[in-house]
Amino acid sequence: MTEALDQEQVNLLKRAFSMFDSSKKGNIEKEKVRTILTTLGHTYDDSELDALLEGEDPEDTGVVNFDSFCRVAGHFLENEDDEALQKELKEAFRLYDKEGNGYIPTSSLREILAALDDQLTPDQLNEMIAEIDTDSSGTVDFEEFMEMMTGD
Repeated sequence: MTEALDQEQVNLLKRAFSMFDSSKKGNIEKEKVRTILTTLGHTYDDSELDALLEGEDPEDTGVVNFDSFCRVAGHFLENEDDEALQKELKEAFRLYDKEGNGYIPTSSLREILAALDDQLTPDQLNEMIAEIDTDSSGTVDFEEFMEMMTGD
């Protein structure tokens, strides 16, 4: 399953997967894989991604489990060093830190999470925000964002 991925990559993917598995059923919609890869700053070829997803979902259920997700995402992940990963995450963070303040208001994070998964209930969003905003500041700084994305 995840032999080709190192433990950090598996943790990162597990974290991303569980954020999108809001119903905690152990699977996510295939379309969410695209969103996760984009959010993590990975480039992919649409037709290649579609082919991989079809291969992991032969019954065309529209969903993939974590193992399938890892196989698909792992295809696009490069073995990166921590510096490269941090650079990618900084770039993603900057996209959301429109004012350049060094933080994302949790209200923006709520909108982002809700847009990424429209099945999330307000309670689920509150739970996710509380988990991410560890110091209850109402903002998510780069360290909290990094922790959210890497699980470190």
